Amino acid sequence: MPPQTHQTIRSARRAAGVSQRELARRLCLSPATISAIESGATGITVERLRAVAAALEVDARELLDGNEESARGPEPRGGAPRPVGELKWREFLPVAIDPILRAAIEAFVETGYHGATMRSLAHRAGTSVPGVYQRYRSKQDLLVRILDLIMNELHWRVKAARAEGDTGIARVGLVVEALALYHTHRRDLAFIGASEMRSLTGDNRRRITASRNALQYALDEEIAAAVADGHLHTEHPHIAGRAIVTMCTSLAQWFHIDGPYTPEQIAREYSDFALDLLRK
Repeated sequence: MPPQTHQTIRSARRAAGVSQRELARRLCLSPATISAIESGATGITVERLRAVAAALEVDARELLDGNEESARGPEPRGGAPRPVGELKWREFLPVAIDPILRAAIEAFVETGYHGATMRSLAHRAGTSVPGVYQRYRSKQDLLVRILDLIMNELHWRVKAARAEGDTGIARVGLVVEALALYHTHRRDLAFIGASEMRSLTGDNRRRITASRNALQYALDEEIAAAVADGHLHTEHPHIAGRAIVTMCTSLAQWFHIDGPYTPEQIAREYSDFALDLLRK
């Protein structure tokens, strides 16, 4: 990593109004480790850099470049971090998740949020109940961390997909492809994202709902652009946009990775379905 990366991480954290202790909590690290990262006393891997960027809601590439001005906060619309290096929006590598968060994902898929207890999560993770509480304040905290993980990845993938399109109609197809790929490759996470928004409370619900809505608005904007260009002729673009997103989110309910279709085949078909719907 460039030597200035450590200073840029510190500047980004301060600009976000996040303490070292809070950043350590979000990353499941000790405050001493965060201090060592920021001072340059310890090295930082690409994977950890991505995690820091996600926790601070900044662009990981800017942290890598040492650009402090660009790393001062989230982007205006859905400002989730994009990955470092050569990872593309159509590529899906395993997500680095700690054992407790992994246990929560498995439990929320199997029994639902309200069917899981902190004791059952501790058992799944192979740790004690106090061990769970050392990293996560509550079951709600675990759900929020999962949904933030989902929203962050969806935002950067959709943004990258849109950037590839030269026209509104091309961008509509690319956004649908990105959504379909996510909901097949990340089926367990997508299932929680579709089924457990109702379990959020207070500010958590408002913030993550706004993030989810921003994804819908991104597709709506491209549909409107394609209609304005004369490439699509739907009479009800607003309704059609919601039908398309719902079509993609429902993939998590039935798609199986060992089934007859690959995620890539599904994504191409769904992109075609969406454009056919919008031409009616």
